Amino acid sequence: MCGRFSQAYTWDEIVAFSQPLTVPADRPNLRARYNIAPTTEVDIIVLTEAGRELRKARWGLIPGWHNCGLKDFKLNTFNARVETVETSGTFKHAYKSRRCIIPASGFFEWTGEKKDRVPHFFSAADGDLLAFAGLYERWRNPETGDEITTCTMIVREANAWTAQYHDRMPCMLLKQDFDAWLDGSGGME
Repeated sequence: MCGRFSQAYTWDEIVAFSQPLTVPADRPNLRARYNIAPTTEVDIIVLTEAGRELRKARWGLIPGWHNCGLKDFKLNTFNARVETVETSGTFKHAYKSRRCIIPASGFFEWTGEKKDRVPHFFSAADGDLLAFAGLYERWRNPETGDEITTCTMIVREANAWTAQYHDRMPCMLLKQDFDAWLDGSGGME
């Protein structure tokens, strides 16, 4: 599973990567983050009536049907397995209508014994950003009334090269597949 990744890019880089991206006039600062862990706020790209937009989401999907507080949600939902994402009660509604792209500079996998683990960083050979297939949900916290956008990264069986380090890896999208993924017309292939 992918438990750590990085998002380090400028507005120019994210706009070039995700064209056509609707860019806000005020362009808030994009903070480089090199070791993002679950429950951290991350950037996601979603499709809205205005087009593609960069939004913030908490990494770890909380389904809309969860009606207890944040502390009561015990499932690990920062990754969703590609094999079950269409049928899982936790992810199937988001898969049908709330897909996102999680832009990343790269991701980490660790090898070695628990006390002596070595991190390995995976990134694009050409330095471009990676596009992880993701899902998002809007969840209302019954304790505070706040609406929180949450997301998950879809993971698959590792390819031959990555399998040396871990048995799973993020599902990555090619730029020509962004529209089909975001509008729901593209399947898991």
